[in-house]
Amino acid sequence: QVQLVESGGGLVQAGGSLRLSCAVSGGRSFSGYVMGWFRQAPGKDREFVAAIGWNSGATYYTGSVQGRSTISRDDAKNTVYLQMNSLKPEDTAVYYCASKTRLGSSWSTEYEYWGQGTQVTVSS
Repeated sequence: QVQLVESGGGLVQAGGSLRLSCAVSGGRSFSGYVMGWFRQAPGKDREFVAAIGWNSGATYYTGSVQGRSTISRDDAKNTVYLQMNSLKPEDTAVYYCASKTRLGSSWSTEYEYWGQGTQVTVSS
């Protein structure tokens, strides 16, 4: 049973920063997963934010966070991170991490396992 647990969310003023963490346990070795971050704002569909491949060799971001966010992973700690800077009110959402064992057709789809989410609220 693969478990993903997010942490690090909270309330921050516009222009501030947060670092989200996602700890993974169970299943195969963490280094064998492609890891992604998604978010869902109230009344909106869940959207892809960022992903990182095996051995931190490749990263991919959605346009709205490109240049403001950095995804990273520490395979020794079974943890993936999302550093978010210059936060905007429109970044307010529940943030989810997800994992998959194959890249598949794209970075943003076909994730197999999901966490419960952590709330990020950006005040103006």
